[in-house]
Amino acid sequence: MSATPETRDRVVDAARALSIVVVTLWHWTLSVTHRTADGDLVMPNPIDAVPGGWLATWVLQIMPVFFLVGGYANLAGWQRTQANKDPAGRFVADRLRRLSVPTAVWAGMWLVGELIAATLPGPHRWMWQWFPGYLTPLWFLGVYSLLIVTVPVTATLHVRHGAGTLAALAGLIAAGSVLGRGVGLAWAEWVTLALVWLFCHQLGYAWRTWQLGRGPSAQRLAVTGAGLLTLVVLTVFAGYPRSMVGTVGDAESNIFPTNAAVAALAVFQLGLLALITPTAARLLRRPRVWKPVVALNLVAITVFLWHMTAYLIALWIYERLGHTLLTEPTAHWWAQRWFWLLAPMVVLLVLVAVFARVEIMVRRPRRRATTVGE
Repeated sequence: MSATPETRDRVVDAARALSIVVVTLWHWTLSVTHRTADGDLVMPNPIDAVPGGWLATWVLQIMPVFFLVGGYANLAGWQRTQANKDPAGRFVADRLRRLSVPTAVWAGMWLVGELIAATLPGPHRWMWQWFPGYLTPLWFLGVYSLLIVTVPVTATLHVRHGAGTLAALAGLIAAGSVLGRGVGLAWAEWVTLALVWLFCHQLGYAWRTWQLGRGPSAQRLAVTGAGLLTLVVLTVFAGYPRSMVGTVGDAESNIFPTNAAVAALAVFQLGLLALITPTAARLLRRPRVWKPVVALNLVAITVFLWHMTAYLIALWIYERLGHTLLTEPTAHWWAQRWFWLLAPMVVLLVLVAVFARVEIMVRRPRRRATTVGE
């Protein structure tokens, strides 16, 4: 931590850590998790019951920030790869290894548990049949892995065309939106989904190369305003849902399949990050603030993968003690939020202590093979 270079943008690291925290706490404390008549676990959120709650999702729907940070970090890694004259394949393989090895361990542990449960007497239902929420991490890891594979191409396009690449992606997203929402072509909506996350990742490139956090305040305000204005136009005049998460009562969700509103949200959130950078950067130079950011980023993938397992274990213990999960966000439900913060956290700390070493191990750079005389 004391060796952190002066040129490092600590706000990017803090944004990554904050994203992990928000996702984890959202799932634990802002999910009205309960059982259906069939015994399945479902996780609707209480946004529909909170007046103006949709507005909070414009900040707390943090998935675009994951991809912004990913784009920033992947471009930094790609630039190191080119400076070292390493092959592109090594960059892609190393980045994928950081994701795939911890994920394989997580999936392997779950599979072993499922197979053991299936051999026990009595009927067995696979986890994904009665609690698909535990698979939540996989969609992000799958999309992000595909983006890593494209880095040699997308980073080159960014270097050569910069804003032109972003403009082209924005145009394709607009066209896909017209074909999907306007004409009703389902395939166009799924193409748009891929383009939106690619756009968010490409914005991360711009964040790094244009040093938006250090730019003039007018530039940072312009980015924020452009994102906010587009969000307002899409949600007020174009019929997109106001909430940036799936909400009870909404016939459509912005996040699945991901649409143009999320692309606008990414621009808005990038602007917010740029606006707070001067103040946040000064704050992050304090060791007591910076140390937790470094510590959390060391185990970020582990936390992301295992936080739903920790939540499920806490749910299982809660029910075995004779309690019943509440089905509505009543006053009693809100009063329990402290429990659903602390109980899964205790379990997660144990899981991180066991499995974080896998992530830490694969993050270490591999030694290059040497040749005779080298």
